[in-house]
Amino acid sequence: MTVRLTVLGNPGHRRVTLFAAAARAAGLPEPAVLPWLDVLRGRYRLPEGGLLRIESPGEEPEVDRLLRGPALGPGYAPTRVEGTAVWYAGVMAALRGLAARPGVRLLGDPEEVAVMFDKRRTHALLAGAGVPVPRALGGEVTGWEHLRGRLAEAGLHRVFVKPAHGSSASGVMALEFGPRGQLQATTSVELADGRLHNSLQVRRYRGEREVAAIVDGLAPDGLHVEQWIPKASQSGRSADLRVVVVSGRATHAVVRTSGQPMTNLHLGGARGSLDQAREAAGPAWPALLETAERAAACFPGSPMVGVDVLPTTGWRRALVGEVNAFGDLLPNLTGLPGGPAEGLDTYGAQLAALTAPSPSSPAATDHQITEPAR
Repeated sequence: MTVRLTVLGNPGHRRVTLFAAAARAAGLPEPAVLPWLDVLRGRYRLPEGGLLRIESPGEEPEVDRLLRGPALGPGYAPTRVEGTAVWYAGVMAALRGLAARPGVRLLGDPEEVAVMFDKRRTHALLAGAGVPVPRALGGEVTGWEHLRGRLAEAGLHRVFVKPAHGSSASGVMALEFGPRGQLQATTSVELADGRLHNSLQVRRYRGEREVAAIVDGLAPDGLHVEQWIPKASQSGRSADLRVVVVSGRATHAVVRTSGQPMTNLHLGGARGSLDQAREAAGPAWPALLETAERAAACFPGSPMVGVDVLPTTGWRRALVGEVNAFGDLLPNLTGLPGGPAEGLDTYGAQLAALTAPSPSSPAATDHQITEPAR
């Protein structure tokens, strides 16, 4: 069938251009582009018919300024870490507004995007469905003193503190307490003039005053706190997996390794060897992929999700760290050997699933998800 696609994205961004290249390679018409900036300003017209693919609004300075600028005021800078709550509210209002327009067929469910962009809700949804996840502190964290007290009560000495609506490890802190109460926080947050900035340099803080300033600065936007699980290793480096699930099947996987707690590639992480990971996992490898598929099944209205799988020491079992609505930006990565997307990149795999749907394939949908009672 012929599919007419429009991409809600940032014109010229590699997410948009790579998807357009995959469409051309599949013999499909060039997708139209609906700029995020136009949607947020309320000045846009939608092409008639077809499907509207939702793409990330990130990495576009004017879009970010429009979303977070009013909250950060004169101190706004694109490197600032704060303001994620108002960013989230603006993005979700735009998606819900699009979904409410007559005749709009979204390729994906905005309400599922809303859950994936709230780490607290994602964790609760996965846990309620029996998907293995790290232990979470749960509830509201109002600041450093509150966090420290709650961690002591829970007996947690090593945790990740994450902005509830953050992405790309922005604002994430790996926090640990030694046996005599020594404190260490590893993060890409840089403190400057009392403000928090996202840096490409991972640094360690050992002074409580600095750690408290970071937590107190992030807490108003919402925090998700979860146990720091010792992960598997490869070549002496900590390792995890980003698994892309398309139409319910794990199609792509990349090993991410790092000497730091965060394995994000832009923070000094590097792609590891998938062959070595499969060999290390042995007969447990299919179960690692199945864990990602179980997480994706919690989002039935999303044709694609990127699942961060955290293999434990020895590669024998895994937990799910996060589920990403836009976790498919993995250039030059083709599908898993023997899988449904072998030889295709992540965008080609999605287009193949879209143009040749199976009974189990989600399509343009208005499904609503049900979260567990809390």
